[in-house]
Amino acid sequence: MRQSRRRPRNRRAQIAAVAAEAFSATGYHGVSMDEIAARLELSSTALYRHYPSKYALFRAEALRLGEVWAAAIRLPPMAANWPIEQRVEHLLEALIAASITNRRSAALLRWQGRYLKAEDRAAVATNLTAVAAMVRTLLGESRPELDASSKSVLGQTIQSIVSSIGDHHVAFPAKTLALRLREACLAVWHCELPPAESAAALHVGRAAVPPTFTHELVLKYAVILFHERGYPNVSVEDIAAAAGLPTTSAVYRFYHSKGDILAAAFRRAAEQVSAAIGPAIAAADSPAHALTALIDLFVAGSFAERELTFVYYAEISNVPLEQRTRLRTVQRLNVQEWAKLLSAARPELTAAESRLLVHTAQALVVDLGRRFGSDDPACSQQRVAHLMRTVLVLDR
Repeated sequence: MRQSRRRPRNRRAQIAAVAAEAFSATGYHGVSMDEIAARLELSSTALYRHYPSKYALFRAEALRLGEVWAAAIRLPPMAANWPIEQRVEHLLEALIAASITNRRSAALLRWQGRYLKAEDRAAVATNLTAVAAMVRTLLGESRPELDASSKSVLGQTIQSIVSSIGDHHVAFPAKTLALRLREACLAVWHCELPPAESAAALHVGRAAVPPTFTHELVLKYAVILFHERGYPNVSVEDIAAAAGLPTTSAVYRFYHSKGDILAAAFRRAAEQVSAAIGPAIAAADSPAHALTALIDLFVAGSFAERELTFVYYAEISNVPLEQRTRLRTVQRLNVQEWAKLLSAARPELTAAESRLLVHTAQALVVDLGRRFGSDDPACSQQRVAHLMRTVLVLDR
């Protein structure tokens, strides 16, 4: 006798969760309604009964995540009588719990929010702005010596720590994950930032690309356009025009496709990170010193290639699968080498905990770059490197 399958009580919530995970993993443009239906073992017709379009599904989950973050910062009525330390602990616990619960869909807002329509993007931004304001408010109460720009930098770093777990798949029991995130947040909350630098000292010059280096011009302008518009909204014709090439065919003399251009840019960045590891270890007298040298190089490279660091996280799902697998492997090996140094400097950490902290420290460089750029005195290379060391708890 054939048994009928019982329909879940909240089919819409199940659909939204599966779709959010798919959007986070392969990008909004990389997922179709048919693929979402297949993951749920639903017919496309059944899926459309719940959501009339892919955008409706994307929008619903993005708005839900924004509301999750807004709910996390609401202190209970009795909090008015709590000491500031208790309110800070409550806030961090609530933000971390929300992040862990929604880890598999967190990258949707971090990297795909640009594809929301203006009205929906504004609604999400309102909630995220409220989170940032609450973090800054409590920072100001607990550390009245901080100026406004320092509160903004520390607040953004704490938000980055909490949300960065959506960018990787290091497996952890929730309790251990919460403990390490809390430790990193509190280390940043109480850290002493180096003095802000002058605007003149911050300027990061870009190496000029000679006009005869056509393949370099293509890479440069492709990354700029991908950053400004999003990969799906840029054509090879757009890249050729931005690079000053006479025809689109000039691009194809160097790269097979738009995805090949993206992969080439990522491959170069990953190889630069890899190439720095051996010399840093050889020149250092301890694992902590080697890791400090790598941090300085990583931050300098990120400041010089702000667009690329964002595009890597936001658009890697658009790299052809075979090349994407190789890039992920190189990235994983780089993280493992950093984590080995961290474990040697902090023997109390497990290998997984070291990898988690390395991912967290590297993510904050990207997030601070998105928020402050490369020319804000409040967020200099010196300060960003110090915050990375603080997250890794090397400055103790």
